Amino acid sequence: MTKTKKRELAAEIFQRLQSVHPDAHCELNHSNPFELLLATILSAQCTDARVNIVTPELFRRYPTAEALASAELPEIEDTIKSINFFRNKSKSLLGCAQMLLERHDGEVPRTVEELSDLPGVGRKTANVVLGNAFGINTGIVVDTHVKRTAKILGLTSQTDPEKVERDLMTLFPTEQWTDVSHLLIFLGRRTCNARKPQCDLCNLKDICVSKDKFLRARKKAPGGTKSRVAGRASKRR
Repeated sequence: MTKTKKRELAAEIFQRLQSVHPDAHCELNHSNPFELLLATILSAQCTDARVNIVTPELFRRYPTAEALASAELPEIEDTIKSINFFRNKSKSLLGCAQMLLERHDGEVPRTVEELSDLPGVGRKTANVVLGNAFGINTGIVVDTHVKRTAKILGLTSQTDPEKVERDLMTLFPTEQWTDVSHLLIFLGRRTCNARKPQCDLCNLKDICVSKDKFLRARKKAPGGTKSRVAGRASKRR
């Protein structure tokens, strides 16, 4: 597929997903950039739902970088102990808050470079914070849903998140980068499920390059099950 055709496909995908998910948004609950930064650090290898269970108490105890920076590590660990890797993430939260005070007067910086210098923060987290807290489109957040659905839809053939991001950034205009991520995540969570994609309900099924593969897989499954059952019955006889 030529680059022009891919851009046309990307534009059509964006328009259709936006019509189905006009409410697509960051599903990490937060009320300010500092809260979003903490929630995104916690979200590494963890579901947004689990993070949202933990953060209300975290935000209540430590509403500012100053409050968190002066906290004791065991206290932070106790607050987020139901999160996976909570000990390492507690160190990241504490170090992040301390660096915010030392270098940025307690405020969340607005560049990828400054954010990426903070403990527990990489490019993905920086993109989440900049795009959702400040409306600054510096890149496209590539999580497991974005990586998987982008490949299924033929927008990339890459598997490395940074390479997937570069491919997507060439296909969508800059002002759409934050929304593209939300839309693909909503698609992956609500329709294009990893274990059981609901192709019949997807409004992209007629332009999805992987639709035939999924249809073949669905057709094979019942026959395969029937054959195994028949084989076991035959052995019993």
